[in-house]
Amino acid sequence: MRVPETEFAARTPIRPAFLPQWLTLTERSLRSMVAEGEFVSAVVAPLVFALGFYLPLRIVMEDRGLDYAQFLMPIIVLQAMTFTALSAAQRSAMDSVRGMSKRLQTMPVGPLTPLAARMSVALVRSAVSLFASIVYGYVLGFRFVGPSANILYFCAFALVFSLVLSLGADAIGLLSKSPEASGQALVLPQMILGMLSTGFVPESGFPEWARPFARNQPISHFSAAMRDMATGTLTWPTLAPALLWAAGLAAVFVPLALWAGARRS
Repeated sequence: MRVPETEFAARTPIRPAFLPQWLTLTERSLRSMVAEGEFVSAVVAPLVFALGFYLPLRIVMEDRGLDYAQFLMPIIVLQAMTFTALSAAQRSAMDSVRGMSKRLQTMPVGPLTPLAARMSVALVRSAVSLFASIVYGYVLGFRFVGPSANILYFCAFALVFSLVLSLGADAIGLLSKSPEASGQALVLPQMILGMLSTGFVPESGFPEWARPFARNQPISHFSAAMRDMATGTLTWPTLAPALLWAAGLAAVFVPLALWAGARRS
């Protein structure tokens, strides 16, 4: 017995085509970022961080024999990457508020394709901020020292850090469904970890009671590793804690993002 073509088509599952869907959603998000001025923010934010800390602290740090432009550069990059994560949280929350997430649920779109598109856009913004940060750093006096591979290590570490944070932030945005709430939930940890780290000032600049926290928290380890990458003096005792912290964050944020991204109403 021959099955009618219409009935056969109804019984045949539709296989989502990942690549064209990913490209379409990525292009949509990039257009939205351009229209909303996010790329301008990606370029301006590192400049604000760099000037805001370099100008008032440079003389004090140089009196202590510290090349402050070289010392400060990693935390400027890390702060710029955290702002990319904030943007990722607000973007996923806005997709929920505007009904885009529910609309995609009714279409033959792969469950993780929207997440992949949002992370691609986050990496594009991160790359723009990273390039701008390095340009500002060179103007202030920062330099990469040693083999050119150090530049690749420095940039790769920054982008991986941004991707891991963006995955966690994207999940928070999807679950909260509120751009304001997701932004507020991420700003405070970023400020605390950033200011109480050895990225802006050496450990000796903190009160005795705050030094253990400042020395052992993740941003301090990330800053130290990237500082040594830039100067070509990276050692395993400096790199290992940074990698462990990065792996720990990834172990939490990646499954959370995959679960939140694959949810269906």
